[in-house]
Amino acid sequence: MAFKNPFTKKKKYASIPSEKAKQDIPHGLMQKCESCQKIFYQKEWKKQLNVCPECGHHHKLGAYERIEHLMDEQTFEEWDKELTSNNPLAFPGYEEKLEKDKEKTGLKEAVVTGKGEINGSPTAIAVMDARFRMASMGAIVGEKIARAIERAKELQLPIIIFTASGGARMQEGMISLMQMAKTSIAVDRFNQAGGCMIVVMTNPTTGGVSASFASIGDYHFAEPGALIGFAGRRIIEQTIREKLPKDFQTAEFQLEHGQVDKVISRHDLKKTLSVVLEMHQVGGDQT
Repeated sequence: MAFKNPFTKKKKYASIPSEKAKQDIPHGLMQKCESCQKIFYQKEWKKQLNVCPECGHHHKLGAYERIEHLMDEQTFEEWDKELTSNNPLAFPGYEEKLEKDKEKTGLKEAVVTGKGEINGSPTAIAVMDARFRMASMGAIVGEKIARAIERAKELQLPIIIFTASGGARMQEGMISLMQMAKTSIAVDRFNQAGGCMIVVMTNPTTGGVSASFASIGDYHFAEPGALIGFAGRRIIEQTIREKLPKDFQTAEFQLEHGQVDKVISRHDLKKTLSVVLEMHQVGGDQT
């Protein structure tokens, strides 16, 4: 009969989590930077305005979050909140996609417009939100932006437009493309009336948005690393049969080639905007 040796201990092995397990993030508690892959507490992430504290990568920021950060407390008045897209071309599945985005984002469309104050300076504002149909410019997006520009003209306010778009909305076909002309005409009328329009390009600003109102403001700012351009890199390379630079269509590339006036970190943006707004207020500092 065999007896168990009481002095023999069973070896214990440490369990080392896999790389995938290390990268799994508890929902709502942590946030991982899509650039450097570092993980941060969600509260710290929000405090940094969705800018990575480690590498400075600027992640997407919701329209209302951006407005809350920029506008003086209790000064923002939203315009045309009730406007929402329908399905003018009876495109299959479009209405269901709109409903999903409404539920996911809490928005009725891909742009929020209104007026408020930034460090005491009144201004109109339009903020595109890439979480809603990639902020593609359908009929309602174009209409809301055009209306905001017209109201800024009537109220003699400057206007700030934050762009973030994948371009035209394919489900609305030619109706979507017409918004390029509509918004550009609104900007021209605004300019003729002496208005000041500030464009802040965020990631991404592409397609019909970059080819229309986003490129015809008085000031053109951009967030670091933002993708800015019309067609995609692959299409351009296939067309011209040349290899493009690695930083092609980035905000920094556009700055170097004169398409952007300044690349500004999200943390410094409110200060810069308030200085520009103060200069362009009626009776403001003209020096």
